Amino acid sequence: MLFVGINPGVRSALTNHHFAGPSNRFWKLLHESGLVPEPMTYADDDRLPDWGLGVTNMVPRQTPGIDALRTEEYVAGLHLLRKKVRKWKPVVVAFVGVTLYRFVSGVRPGIAITTGPQPDRFEGAQVFVLPNPSGRNANYSYAEMLAAFAALAQFAALRDARIE
Repeated sequence: MLFVGINPGVRSALTNHHFAGPSNRFWKLLHESGLVPEPMTYADDDRLPDWGLGVTNMVPRQTPGIDALRTEEYVAGLHLLRKKVRKWKPVVVAFVGVTLYRFVSGVRPGIAITTGPQPDRFEGAQVFVLPNPSGRNANYSYAEMLAAFAALAQFAALRDARIE
């Protein structure tokens, strides 16, 4: 499974680790949902492959927020992301954020996107949308975020059971 964020924040760029902002709940959600068997922090992101997980960003440039990103960065980032997914061949691509998925899938603003599994594929991978766990995301409560991450864990477990 590959988690895809939009771009690194300032703290992530300074530490060279994903989801490193002090208010980012990604790592706590990863553990509490059952996606990883033990508590982790951003400093442990290199251990994700131990559990068949990976993480990347669509846009490599760090910014304090996504408002600073330009459309051409999204377009170039999408091209690079498609190459990464074709190379690594994850079974599931989990887009971390509705805004990111909206751009990738071409869903127009105003059309609702729900978190969870999506009917489309991304370079052959199944698609799952998660809420952005940033502390800046006021659209989802922690309980709603945890439910979405737990749904991903269940989705992955069911998919793995079908393969075996």
